[in-house]
Amino acid sequence: MVDLSHYLPILLFLGVALALSSTFVFLPMLVSRLTGTHKPDAEKLSEYECGFPAFEDPRSQFDVRFYLVAILFIVFDLEAAFIYPWAVSVFHLGWVAWFAMMGFIAELALGLAYAWKKGALDWE
Repeated sequence: MVDLSHYLPILLFLGVALALSSTFVFLPMLVSRLTGTHKPDAEKLSEYECGFPAFEDPRSQFDVRFYLVAILFIVFDLEAAFIYPWAVSVFHLGWVAWFAMMGFIAELALGLAYAWKKGALDWE
């Protein structure tokens, strides 16, 4: 027979996580209905996207600057994700790792300069 008692902590963790997440989702909705703050009107039910009204045609194209800013954010977010672990272990890795990271940062600086020169960071 298989001993399933080792799975009890995992089951308890999943149960607590499910209970807490359900509470955080459904309790505010219940409280708003009970206190009377749930009063939908046309303005509250209108769709919104990035602070401006929705387009009439859902297939219309967004400005390419939205995508450029998102891509630049991802690139520089990944830079931070690589630099932090490197900074913790740089003294144990030696000079090869230091020069590799300097090359990585130089490549990112060139990308930033290129994006800046092309006007990807200008917002009108």
